[in-house]
Amino acid sequence: MPNPSPWFVYILHCADNSYYTGITTDLNRRLKQHNNGTGAKYTAAKKPTQLIYHEQQPNRSQATKRELELKKLTHQQKQQFIANFRLFEKS
Repeated sequence: MPNPSPWFVYILHCADNSYYTGITTDLNRRLKQHNNGTGAKYTAAKKPTQLIYHEQQPNRSQATKRELELKKLTHQQKQQFIANFRLFEKS
């Protein structure tokens, strides 16, 4: 049995300075969908969007759980989370 596709949790930075959090198995396809207006109602009105964070999860269930954790963060908490991630990424 082949390995299932990994799932990704991602955060987009929208043109109005808001954040959108979602899950997908294909980050490039999903970002294109968001930017052409077919990804989600939320991002359709706030494009263009930029992928600023993503992490891999082993399955849809885990990705959904993590998505909900990130969605519960306030705007300021998401900014700090992303800033910390970028610092970690550079080191």
